[in-house]
Amino acid sequence: MFKYTLCFVKQNNNLLLLNRDFAPTKGLWNGVGGKIEENETPLECAVRETFEETGIELLNIQYKGIVTWDVDGSYSGGMYAFLAELPHEYVYLTPSKVDEGILDWKPIDWILSEGNFGVGEMIPQFLPTILNNEGCYEHKCTLYNNKLTSYTAIPITHELVLN
Repeated sequence: MFKYTLCFVKQNNNLLLLNRDFAPTKGLWNGVGGKIEENETPLECAVRETFEETGIELLNIQYKGIVTWDVDGSYSGGMYAFLAELPHEYVYLTPSKVDEGILDWKPIDWILSEGNFGVGEMIPQFLPTILNNEGCYEHKCTLYNNKLTSYTAIPITHELVLN
């Protein structure tokens, strides 16, 4: 079991991203999420963390798979990925300063644009699959010297228990 969740909150062609004030993604735009608490499922964590970081109570959230990483062949980790959709008429004003950083709506095209150094380099690799595919995937990322050297998306064909 992984220790973390990541949730992308989508409305129309925008994602609500957090520019974090703290490591490990300090200064980068990322989804919301965090550490899974004891006796908490990944889904419960994603809902709780989204509420704590944004004040939004999620009603429509989907499990989209896992993101794993191997760094320099010496460290590996992973997190559960989720996608939540807000209704078109839902109003959430940004930018907004919160305890974790700054929340703001970012156009998906901006997030995925080539040469965008404002988001973590793994996000443009796995985000299109999360947004555009119905299934769940394992997004395997390999980094060497702080650079992404390989990425593969592998369909998850077995049912994963999220607890």
